[in-house]
Amino acid sequence: MAGRYCYRVVLPVTAMLILRCALVGGATLFKAANNKGLSYYAFVVYYHGLATLLLLFSPFVFNSRSGLPPLNICILRKIFLLGALGATTMILAFKGISYSSPTLHSAISNLNPGFTFILAVIFRMETVKLRSSSSWAKIIGTIVSICGAILVILYKGPPIILTKLQSTLTYTPLESSKSNWIIGGLLIAEQVLLPVSYILQAQVLKEYPSELVVTFFNNLFMTLLAGVFGLLAEPNPDAWTCLPDIALAAILYFGIVVAVFVNAGFAWVIHLKGPLFLSSFTPMNIIIAIAMGVIFLGDTPHLGSFIGATIITAGFYTVLWGKANEGVVESCKESLEVSSSQKTPFLENPSIDA
Repeated sequence: MAGRYCYRVVLPVTAMLILRCALVGGATLFKAANNKGLSYYAFVVYYHGLATLLLLFSPFVFNSRSGLPPLNICILRKIFLLGALGATTMILAFKGISYSSPTLHSAISNLNPGFTFILAVIFRMETVKLRSSSSWAKIIGTIVSICGAILVILYKGPPIILTKLQSTLTYTPLESSKSNWIIGGLLIAEQVLLPVSYILQAQVLKEYPSELVVTFFNNLFMTLLAGVFGLLAEPNPDAWTCLPDIALAAILYFGIVVAVFVNAGFAWVIHLKGPLFLSSFTPMNIIIAIAMGVIFLGDTPHLGSFIGATIITAGFYTVLWGKANEGVVESCKESLEVSSSQKTPFLENPSIDA
C-alpha cells in the first residue's frame, strides 16, 4: 500500500517540481540567448531536431515490446496533429518571451489549469460533482489561479528594489533587453493551444502507451513543421547561424533536457495522473521565473508579480488538495470493493463442516 502511494502520489509530485524547474530554467536561458540575437524560429527547429536525433532508435527498441499495439496510420495522424499544435505553441511561446520576459510568460501560463479543467470536463476526462468538496476545490482553485494570472498581466506595479540582493550581483552578463509587456501578454493564445495538446496527448497515450516513441514522433513532426514555417517567416540566412556561445548552450539544453527528458516526463505524468494534474503545477512557474530572472537576467521584480504569485499559489494548492482528496476517496472505494469481493458467504465457507 505504501509503495503504491509513493508511486501514485509522491513520485509524480516530485517529478513535476523538478520538471517545472528545468522548464523555467530553459526559458531563462533562451531569453539570455535571444538577447544575443538567437532567432526563436531557428531555436525551435534546432532543439527539436536534436531531440529527434537523440530518440532516433526509440521506435525500433520500444515498438518491439510486448503489449504495445501496432503503430498504424491513425496513431501517426494524431501524433502529427500533436506536433502541429506543439510547433505553433512553441513558436508563440518563445516569441512572447522575446518580447517580454520569462516571468510574464510564466504568469500567463497559469491559465493552463483553467483551460485544461474546462476541456477535461468537456471530453469527460474529469468529473464534476457539485456535492463533492474535491470538485469545488478544483473549481475554486482554477478560478483563483486565473484571477492571479490576470492580475499579473494587467497590473505590473511599482518595482521592488532588492538592495541587498542586487549589491551582491556585481555582474550582468545575461542582462535582459527592454521588454514589451503588452505584446507579450497578447500572446496568451498560446496557452489556449497547450491544454488542447495535453488532452490529445492523453488520448494518444491511451491508444499507444509508450511515452518515448510518442515523444520521438512528436519531435520529428515539430521539427519538420517548424522548419517549413520558420524558413518562410525568417528567410535571412544569418538568423539560422548558430555561434558556439550561449545560443548553442540554449539549444543543447532544450534539445537534451527539455525536448527529451521534460517532454517524456510530462507524457508519463499525463499517462499516470491525467492532464489536469500536469496543468495544476503550472502556477509554480512564476515563482521560479521571478527568482531566476532576478539572479540571471538582472530583472527587477514588480509588486504585481509578487501579489499575483501569492494568489496563484493559493489557487494551485487548492486544486492540488482537491486532486489529492479525490485520489484518497477513490483509493478507499477500491479497498472497500476488494475487501467486499474477498468475503466468502457463510454457506460456502469450506471450514464449516456440514
